[in-house]
Amino acid sequence: MSRDRPLRRLTTPRAAAVAGVLFALLLGTALVLIRLALPEGAEPGAQWLTPGSTYLGIAARIMPFAGIAFLWFMGVVRDGFGRFEDKFFTTVFIGSGLLFLAMMFVAAGVGAGLEGGDAAAHPDVAAFGQMVLLTVTTTYAVRMAAVFMMSLATIWLKTGLMPRWLVIGTYVAAVGLLVSSDLSMWLTLAFPIWVLVVSIVLLMRAGLIDLHDSRAGEPH
Repeated sequence: MSRDRPLRRLTTPRAAAVAGVLFALLLGTALVLIRLALPEGAEPGAQWLTPGSTYLGIAARIMPFAGIAFLWFMGVVRDGFGRFEDKFFTTVFIGSGLLFLAMMFVAAGVGAGLEGGDAAAHPDVAAFGQMVLLTVTTTYAVRMAAVFMMSLATIWLKTGLMPRWLVIGTYVAAVGLLVSSDLSMWLTLAFPIWVLVVSIVLLMRAGLIDLHDSRAGEPH
């Protein structure tokens, strides 16, 4: 008689932490392209009146892949909570992360739509689209990213899952984004940089776990 295969608990692969690094690089690139397409001090809507401008189109094509990587990053971070997961803060963490991602998709879609359409023939529409893109990105999406960071920092502080310097740095960066995200779009780069730092910490910890496991299997 054939024996049934034993049930096994599904675990998150340690290499999935690389998704955070990928997200940081992709989102950082997209934000730089958006900022180059919308330089500070330029006349509203002027970038769509310039032939050959494709920065927003490239950013829009990058954003879906950044979003996929961000979902993997969220999964890796949540898996790290383990039995210490707090339902209240986890709900805020997931909700703010998904809202941030949805708003970035909307902003990228608005920019790509105006760039791919005949915005040059309608300067008022181009100016309106630029204001929508900037407002969704800097006023709403970045502040959702700040809430995402603060909820994670609170979980880490309560559980001790991450080093104290990372918790304090997360709070400082989150408060800075909440207060000053409207001043310059360059400040939005603080979020992918923070994700990059967190991902590097997770990868370092995964490496240490591998090292300890290999030592544990060695004969004494």
